[in-house]
Formats: sequence, structure tokens, C-alpha cells
Amino acid sequence: MHIPVGIKSLAVSFPSVIRTNDYFKEKYPDLVAKSEENSLGRMISLSQSQPTNEYELEMIPFLSDPFRGTVERRALAPDESSLTLEYRAAKDALAAANISPSQLDLVISSSFPSEYIASGNAAFVARELGLECGAWNLDAACGSPPVALETACSLIQSGRYRNILVTTSCTYSRLVEESDPLSWFFGDGAGAFVVSSLELNQGILGSKTINTSILCDQLRVKGNEDEHGNQRLRMQMSRNMNRVVGNAGAEMLRTCCEGAVASAGVTLSDINFFIFNTPTAWFSNFCIRVLGINPERTIDCYPSYANIGPALTLSNLYYAQEMGKIRENDLILMYGFGAASSASATVMRWGDVAIGAKSYI
Repeated sequence: MHIPVGIKSLAVSFPSVIRTNDYFKEKYPDLVAKSEENSLGRMISLSQSQPTNEYELEMIPFLSDPFRGTVERRALAPDESSLTLEYRAAKDALAAANISPSQLDLVISSSFPSEYIASGNAAFVARELGLECGAWNLDAACGSPPVALETACSLIQSGRYRNILVTTSCTYSRLVEESDPLSWFFGDGAGAFVVSSLELNQGILGSKTINTSILCDQLRVKGNEDEHGNQRLRMQMSRNMNRVVGNAGAEMLRTCCEGAVASAGVTLSDINFFIFNTPTAWFSNFCIRVLGINPERTIDCYPSYANIGPALTLSNLYYAQEMGKIRENDLILMYGFGAASSASATVMRWGDVAIGAKSYI
């Protein structure tokens, strides 16, 4: 028997600092001038002289751009953190759902990276909201939103929970130096949603999740010391990562999306709107090509925010709702994948979802 549970409200939060391409051109002119010689140019390029897969085929129009299609990205100011972003998104999502903190049964947080090395953000979010309920940290990297949604829905469908808050954040600016060309396509942001009971036939209908062990060793975060002896986390990307994603991306996408619609008892042609995690400027077009869908049935916030990890999935979902691209009772498919983690797709029948005002801290 289908138990109608799904997203009741949704909110997003972004830091105050905006870095445009002109910012980097003015501050780092030599890096931009020699873009094809730096790490970004070498990593995000064709594996051979000609495209060898759908991913590389959609990449071609962006190879002449030193920023690879990135337009703007947001970064933390000195007084901002992943926690301040998550707090704001959480409060806005609760207000939009008209749910008080005392009505929450659980907080699930997925942060990349979390504010402190030893623990995730969940308990800190709970403390800020004055909660006594459980606070769990869930890690599926950039694939966290559909995984967290499925987890929350399953818990409520079990009858032991009623309302669950899910928060996610990504603060890549803490992992990549501004002077590193990799920072050109990374940004910061956060999102939150409340999961509760919905109207009959609404909510999550099916899902499909696989592991992404093929991407193990392609993305690592390591610690080192700065000149003052302070520990700093730094992200390292393998030079092969773009090639590995290109070769494996289509199969992961098809497996998850086709598995999710089969689990839901529908077909891809029944889906009204698709929400993808869009980590590059061409990923949306890649998904459109692989799945053979109408471009008007999806949305891409990458130009405005760059790669903000798991928060980008929620940003795409938020803007689709705000712009009226999705409506109550539409069938929505949400897909995300993370390195050395999971790829997951979820099919849901959209409810009367309330959205909070966009927060710029």
C-alpha cells in the first residue's frame, strides 16, 4: 500500500560574496591567460582528440572558455560558515511548512565538508534550532538529496516518525584556494526541506541507488598545515576524474533513472520534470541527450552558482518550483551522484510544496 510521504517545504541559502569571471580576470590575469596550461585546463578536456562519449560531446562548446561555462559562484565571507547557511535554510523551510521545531522528530544533515573535522553538522543545526530530537549525519556526497529523501520518507512510512528536517550544505571555498584555477567552477550554498505526510497518491513512489566505487580515488580531501600551523583541508582531483565520469556517467544515469521509474510503475515519458545535480555547465545537456528528454522538462542553475555539490540539486528543485515549472501532482524525477559514494534517482508525485524566501546571509 502506498503511504503518501514526501517534501512538504523547501528553502535554499547562499553566502554573500559573489565572484564573477571578471573578478578572476582582474585578480589573476596570468592564470586566466595560461588557462589551458593549468590544472583546470588539463583535467577538464577531451581524453582524446575527438569526443569518445556523450559527456565529452556536450563538453565541446565549453572548451574554448577558460572558465568552462562557469559565470558566477558564491563564496563564504569571513563571518559565514556551512552552519550559518544550513541554519538559515532550515529556519526558512520550517517556517514555510508552518512546523515548529518542537514538532520535528529528526534532523538529517549532509554537509560537504562539515564545519568540524571530527563531526557532521546535524547536532549543531539541532542546537541552533533548540531541538531535543535525534540528529543524524548522512553522507552520500553530491548524491545526498535523493538518498536523504528516501531515508526520511522510509522512516515516516514506518510509523515511528512524523516530521523530518533534511539540511545540506556545500562549502567548496574551504577546500580550494582562490588562487587555484579549480576554484573557478566551485561555489558554496545550502538547502533544506521538510518531509511529512502528503495528500493521497503524492510523495515518493520509487527509487534506485547504486554505489559509485568506480570514482574511488578520483576525489580526495587531505589535511595540511598553513604558515601559522593551522590545519587546513584541501581537495585534490585526479587528472583522470573527468575521463572516468565521462565513461561511466551515462550508464550510472540510465541505471538509476530507469530503475527509479520502474520502481514507481511509470516510464520516463510519464515524468513531467527532471531535477539533476548539475556539477558542470554541460551536465544538464548531457542528461537530456542520454535520456532523450525535452530540454524544457529540466532546469540548470549552474551558471548562477557553479558547482555547489549536493546543494545544487535542491537549488534546481527550488527554482523549478518558484518559476512555476513544476506544479502539484506532477511526476518529478530527481537524480544526483557523488564521487566514491552513491548515484541515486527518486520519483515522486509533487505535493503542495511551500518554499521559503531565498536567503543571502
